[in-house]
Amino acid sequence: MKVLIVDDEPDVRALVRSALAFANLDLRPLEAADGDEALSIIYSDRPDLVVLDLALPRRDGFAVLEQVRQKTDLPIIVLTARGLEDDKIKGLRLGADDYLTKPFSPRELVARIESVLRRSAPRPPRGGTVETHDLHIDLAARRVKRAGKDIHFTPTEFNLLAELATHPGEALSHDALLTRVWGNEYRYETQYLKVYVGRLRDKIETDAADPKLIQTVRGVGYRFARPDE
Repeated sequence: MKVLIVDDEPDVRALVRSALAFANLDLRPLEAADGDEALSIIYSDRPDLVVLDLALPRRDGFAVLEQVRQKTDLPIIVLTARGLEDDKIKGLRLGADDYLTKPFSPRELVARIESVLRRSAPRPPRGGTVETHDLHIDLAARRVKRAGKDIHFTPTEFNLLAELATHPGEALSHDALLTRVWGNEYRYETQYLKVYVGRLRDKIETDAADPKLIQTVRGVGYRFARPDE
């Protein structure tokens, strides 16, 4: 599998490249030093995952992420400087699958890469459909229609929606959702859940600022409305 390392600092690229040796998977590194070069390699070499620095010359990581997300669900892990919480949140909102703060542990990076690849891989199909409000969710085909029109979801977005929609009326805890959708190692990453719920609301709610389908249960987690609500 090919991993594209995008960073303008050669030392960081070398650290990420050496970290791949810790992986249980056979990961082959590709490298880019700026955003334009990254996009060129993404479209020509079609890597399986991208490790993307945000502070890049010519075209920054946000612009790369936004452009890639318009065309593909390519798994992307963003790298960001310590303390820039707004950058992390913005990266997730633009469609990043994960983020890691610099300086980082090579072994943690590899664990994140393997986790993201695992989440992005096809899951055993769930049977049946969910018909609720104006949504039609085909669990086996992993397709969603709202008022008859197709809505695109990334793999993680669909997994979260399916988890919520197949438990209507049930308050699901942050811990349960993070563990089921992201994995046990993410059970404390509540920011991930908050951002992804926001992304779902933007796509399925009539008014994302006043959500009716995905309801916040304060101090617990989230609840998907029953069909009769």
